[in-house]
Amino acid sequence: MGSYTITMFKYFALISFLTISLNSIGRTIVVAPGKSSVLKNTILQAADGDTLLVQKGIYKEQDILVAKKLVIIGQGFPTIDGDHKGQLIVVTRDSVTISGLQLQNTGRSSMTDMAAIRLQNVQFARVVNNRLVNNTYGVYLQNSHYCLVYNNTISADAKDELNSGNGIHAWKSTHLLIQSNKIKGHRDGIYFEFVTDSRILYNTSDKNIRYGLHFMFSHQDVYTHNTFADNGSGVAVMYSKKVEMYNNTFRHNWGDASYAILLKEITDSKIEHNLFAKNTVGIYMEGTSRIDVRHNEFVENGWAMRVQASCDNNTFEKNNFLSNSFDVATNGTMMLNIFNNNYWDKYDGYDLDKNKIGDVPYYPVSMYSVVTERIPGAMILYRSFLTDVMDQVEKLMPSVVPDQLKDNNPMMKSWKLR
Repeated sequence: MGSYTITMFKYFALISFLTISLNSIGRTIVVAPGKSSVLKNTILQAADGDTLLVQKGIYKEQDILVAKKLVIIGQGFPTIDGDHKGQLIVVTRDSVTISGLQLQNTGRSSMTDMAAIRLQNVQFARVVNNRLVNNTYGVYLQNSHYCLVYNNTISADAKDELNSGNGIHAWKSTHLLIQSNKIKGHRDGIYFEFVTDSRILYNTSDKNIRYGLHFMFSHQDVYTHNTFADNGSGVAVMYSKKVEMYNNTFRHNWGDASYAILLKEITDSKIEHNLFAKNTVGIYMEGTSRIDVRHNEFVENGWAMRVQASCDNNTFEKNNFLSNSFDVATNGTMMLNIFNNNYWDKYDGYDLDKNKIGDVPYYPVSMYSVVTERIPGAMILYRSFLTDVMDQVEKLMPSVVPDQLKDNNPMMKSWKLR
């Protein structure tokens, strides 16, 4: 993880640069509620470098344009209420800070992605310590770079995908830092499309309709120490490369088509030191190549992993598989991936030379998982006497289970990973 550590050092340096002070070098202007469009009018009168101290109260305003280099600080979380009529704050100037506000009730539109805060074609913007409530989109970053979204609470009550937006939505951006936010109730908690060289750290994304985190065509990104729980699915990484996924928790992403991580057409990436607990599927892989899956713990999932036949040159090493209904499933007979030194709690082999490695290989694909992959309705017989008989017969006379999918060096004891 050497390159990862060096990269993270650069990002911690960026945090320090962006958060040293919320004070500017210009005037300090106090904004109090009362008059109509008081925030808009104050911004029109302000100059680059000014600080706006927004007093506690309710401001019924929409489409507040920030085209000046301002610091906007709320005191006691003043509420900017869009009254369901438009966007709230649109930033079009570099180095703007927005902190300490409650922003709520954007409008909804089929033509415009209505956001509480939109960063549009800017650099070094900071969105820090805000509460975003009942908005279509929370924070929307459009063609923006070196921006910080830190320690915000972003919540909505989305009912369906069509009429909802994402908590944090980033498009065509670079060098973003998304850290320590709490996001729930949106379509996707965090959405990246054409976003590169960015970091997602220490966020909690739960109870979102579709994904806790969604990547599309986004390369060289890292997400670490996040929690994804009770989402439609945990994380989807699609059509991307060089994505690093470390120290995350995926818990109870459960449903007919739910995954903790869905990987589709991604290459040269890493999944390490994560916890997958009580998900329908821990990792689903389709069309993936050169993915390192190491030092992860899979506990009480329906399927720990579903590795489709379209995957190749992936390495699964030093993981723990504990109390999963099925450890591995696949839809093919050939296996072009490597399984090595994993701990499988279903392994019933022996270790005569006492080197803590099983003397016979472990085949993690059970006959019943092969049957259910081909005939999903067969799951109705799961945990019946018939399934036990089928698996025992397959062990004696292997014929259905892919014989190339095996761990030649299964561990006799679980790894201490967390």
